[in-house]
Amino acid sequence: MTAQTSISSVTARTGERSLTAIVLAAGKGTRMRSDLPKVLHAVAGRSMLGHVLAAAREAGATRIAVVVEPGQEAVAAEIARAAPGASVHPQIERLGTAHAVLAAREALEAGSDDVVIAFGDTPLVTGATLTRLRAPLADGAAVAVLAFTAENPAGYGRVLVQDGRVVAIREEKDASAEERAVTLCNAGLMALSGPHALALLTRIGNANAAGEYYLPDAVGLAVDDGLAVAVVPVDEAEAQGVNDRVQLGVAEATIQARLRRAAQIGGATLVAPETVFLSVDTVLGRDVLVEPHVVFGPHVIVGDHCVIHAFSHLEGATLARGVQIGPYARLRPGAVLETGSRIGNFVEMKNARLGEGAKANHLTYLGDAEIGPGANVGAGTITCNYDGVNKHRTEIGAGAFIGSNTALVAPVSVGAGAIVGAGSVITTPVPADALAIARSRQRIIEGVAGGMRAGLQAIKAAKRSAGL
Repeated sequence: MTAQTSISSVTARTGERSLTAIVLAAGKGTRMRSDLPKVLHAVAGRSMLGHVLAAAREAGATRIAVVVEPGQEAVAAEIARAAPGASVHPQIERLGTAHAVLAAREALEAGSDDVVIAFGDTPLVTGATLTRLRAPLADGAAVAVLAFTAENPAGYGRVLVQDGRVVAIREEKDASAEERAVTLCNAGLMALSGPHALALLTRIGNANAAGEYYLPDAVGLAVDDGLAVAVVPVDEAEAQGVNDRVQLGVAEATIQARLRRAAQIGGATLVAPETVFLSVDTVLGRDVLVEPHVVFGPHVIVGDHCVIHAFSHLEGATLARGVQIGPYARLRPGAVLETGSRIGNFVEMKNARLGEGAKANHLTYLGDAEIGPGANVGAGTITCNYDGVNKHRTEIGAGAFIGSNTALVAPVSVGAGAIVGAGSVITTPVPADALAIARSRQRIIEGVAGGMRAGLQAIKAAKRSAGL
């Protein structure tokens, strides 16, 4: 059986069942040393919480409930953005993971076939893994736990198995020496049968070294009730939570590796994959060539047969087929490049459209602008779009030629086929097919350069003598 067949089989077993996902996101994250709530730290352009919410949706969640620290408006806003319709439940007291889950009791009481419990600081967990986690519930299990085999199990809860059956999960501080030798470790995530979930969770006690209500104790209670408990294996790396900036960097590296591989399998060439950074929503078409040291921020779509030259940075940009950019190009949100257009080295675009076949090859800023098909924008040209208070647009017609070192003071337009002479400052509309030259007449005064140079050198020598 192939991996794809296996995933399809699991999906078929869970597809007709309703799912409530409860995401615990109330951790303070003090080890992050940050003013930003831990779950809002980003990995590949998406918050850690956003990753987990996306995985829950991918796994088929029909209801999502998120448990949060009271008063965290930023977290609530991220939930509303990433998972519209999800309910938010404050955790007033911190009495353990089972107690945190019961903060979302209202969602549990609403009823569903399956309940999956996840954590807002585990961004590497995929929707496919959550689907595998809930699959045993369709086969009659009351509880399914995600577990991995660790070379060094220190610090993890141990999954205890007797005669091939799970009997308990023991936190390390409560484990015996024999139990601490077990290498099968609890990944934390758990699936519960909806009809059994509340009955198990409300019976969990706090008779342990920490005096907390541990979610893993649901396993022992299910065993005592004669209910089936399943273990679902997962790679240790995928199950890792993020508690500090070092672990955040590890998570970033892991997701980048996934994204690069997916891009390559999808038909893009990454010349030096380890130097290219992608966002989770980056779209690269077929036969796209990405040279080294390129960064794709959020919301970038690149069409087929595009070339992204080295050291370019893209965010919120859309590139049609056959576009070339860079090296050292910067595309900011709202940049749209039509088929066959090109921007070159040290060109920046923001909220601007470059028409089909148009080009701006060197040292140019195009902001709040519409550049028509086939237009040429010379080196050093800028659209002066900001007057200190408001932004204004520049329109350049099809086939227009903008000479080097031109300043287009918006709002202004240059008609189709018009030519603007190099070094011009354009402040009024230029009609189609017109020639516009806006610069002072050149003056030549012969025989004065030597005297000017001697005077400047004398001033420089005087400053040096004065120690300036």
